[in-house]
Amino acid sequence: MKIGIIGAGLGGLTAACLLSAKGHEVTVFEKNKTVGGKMNQVSAGSYRFDTGPSLLTMPFVLERVFKACDTNLDDYLTLLPLSPICRYQYADGTRFDNFDDLEQTLDQVRQIAPQDVEPYTRFLAYASQLYSKTADAFIFNPLFDKTDLKSLDLLSFFGIDAFSTVSKRIDTMFSSSYLRQFFKRFATYNGSSPYRAPATLNVIPHVEISQGGFYVDGGLYQVAEALYQLAGSLDVSFVFDAEVEHIEINQGQATGIHTSKQGYTPCDVIVSNSDATETTVKLIPDHAISASKKRKANDIEPSCSGFVLLLGINRTYEQLVHHNIFFSGDYKQEFKAIFDDRVMPEDPTIYIANTSFTNPEHATEGGSNLFILINAPYQSPSYNWQEQAITYGDLVIEQLESRGLDNLKASIEYRSHITPDDFYDMYRSNKGSIYGTSSNSRFSAFVRPRNKSRSIQGLYLVGGSTHPGGGIPLAIQSGVNAVELIHRYETDHK
Repeated sequence: MKIGIIGAGLGGLTAACLLSAKGHEVTVFEKNKTVGGKMNQVSAGSYRFDTGPSLLTMPFVLERVFKACDTNLDDYLTLLPLSPICRYQYADGTRFDNFDDLEQTLDQVRQIAPQDVEPYTRFLAYASQLYSKTADAFIFNPLFDKTDLKSLDLLSFFGIDAFSTVSKRIDTMFSSSYLRQFFKRFATYNGSSPYRAPATLNVIPHVEISQGGFYVDGGLYQVAEALYQLAGSLDVSFVFDAEVEHIEINQGQATGIHTSKQGYTPCDVIVSNSDATETTVKLIPDHAISASKKRKANDIEPSCSGFVLLLGINRTYEQLVHHNIFFSGDYKQEFKAIFDDRVMPEDPTIYIANTSFTNPEHATEGGSNLFILINAPYQSPSYNWQEQAITYGDLVIEQLESRGLDNLKASIEYRSHITPDDFYDMYRSNKGSIYGTSSNSRFSAFVRPRNKSRSIQGLYLVGGSTHPGGGIPLAIQSGVNAVELIHRYETDHK
């Protein structure tokens, strides 16, 4: 079959590799000049930054893709465990290092919240149970038709804690404000609020803490590069600087792709790695889908976005490790600002990825490359980034100086920023969101757009806005799911 793929993000790259390995003719049309989608990088003089994901979890998902293509991930990437995985610094100056080694972490818990040592291990057991009940039934299951539902255990489904919120469940299990804030942080990994998202998302700490979080030597962008190299070895064709204008639909069948660069390209099957809302609202012609379906897609709540500040500085700080989080003083108020008021918090939680801690060559000698991320509302009329980006960046720098990064402003040799407007302009993500579809309601995590269109034959959807979710492993899994569905529904008919 002749297969066209819209977008070279992780889902699209995965689908391209797997489909080409099965003998199909695959062409990827990418709006930008490079692969990776929101997994991107910036190089500026002596400084290099990853500008997308900064931690790799569930590497076995990626390993399976390379194995299915008759090669080994180890031939492309070197994965490095981090110790600690992340350093957390609270508003009152308390510091907590979290390790993948349980005993090391429990020593840290004893220092800041001795009453929560036993609850900590109990919580990890609870998170492990959530994983066992959701992994095969949800994450690794396309959940598209009756054949996918046969293996589901309904009793297990009612045991995934979907009727509480992340925050409420954590508050019942811990008495320390430190551990409560620590575990509520993980809901933000898919752009959700711990005060709204279902407690099922408490599975995320299991994935990072118990299964392990990894850095890729050279930077996380190497994941996208590895998939691109694999695709090249499988004769996948790429067309860059080719924004898709629309998908050709004839009598309910996807038949081709119109791009700004090449005009019309006929296809037997199309895989869209564009945001699911963008695909439905902008790429599918009005004649091919009802106005109500377009409205429904447009009304899907996006995840939060982010404000990114890239700082190349000519010094290092002893208090910074590879991954660092500076918690806000009022977590609930922070999320109210982002998700209710849709403005930037005045007292934000600040995340810093400092890859020069592991790869010193990512900064000038004796310097640091700081990727700073603040959770932000998706595009909102309440916040004008063109007017406020510089000012908000200054606020973040001032807050970091007050938290121990003395003379940070005076040390800056390179500075730039990325706003929600930029995320939309560069990646056409729904309203500038980072993590695709929101999980801020009881079952929203389970009803994301599926990896096959139900209304248009031959159209498949991948990426963080689709099932099973956002983040590196789930975006990759979306590509795996789409390929499984393509061979279920298309192979015998083309």
